[in-house]
Amino acid sequence: MAFCSKCGEDMKDAKFCATCGAPAGAQPEKGEPVAPTSDAAWDVQNNKVMGILAYIIFFIPLLTGDHKKSEFVKYHTNQGTVLFLASLILMVGWSIVTAVLGSIFAVTFLWGLLAILGIISGLLWLFPTVFAILGIINVCNGRMQPLPIIGKWTVIK
Repeated sequence: MAFCSKCGEDMKDAKFCATCGAPAGAQPEKGEPVAPTSDAAWDVQNNKVMGILAYIIFFIPLLTGDHKKSEFVKYHTNQGTVLFLASLILMVGWSIVTAVLGSIFAVTFLWGLLAILGIISGLLWLFPTVFAILGIINVCNGRMQPLPIIGKWTVIK
């Protein structure tokens, strides 16, 4: 199946595009935008901003409803939501561990271990940050690739 390089319409193996009249295999003129060659490419090209927002502020695509209009946005909104929930669980769990161990270390005057807990807390934030960056890179490259460890879970169907 061939698509017009100027307007993106299906040419159905014709010599000329029925929509814009461009000959088959014609290249767009300099400065003219290149039309995507499929619906999926069109979806990716037009929804990269929402895909990026899905990792920064995951609920924006949910509020706008774009996750219902685009498979690309839906996929990355799901990944961003899973990343948010995993980060929330990680940080709540770590806060409980820190509170318990911090009170034990403070009572026993193990101040050095309190400093180590603080360092570990800072390092734990690297995981969600790195995963968000990986997700944004995937969006920019037009890929629907799952995030490491948490990418297999689905919360938005």
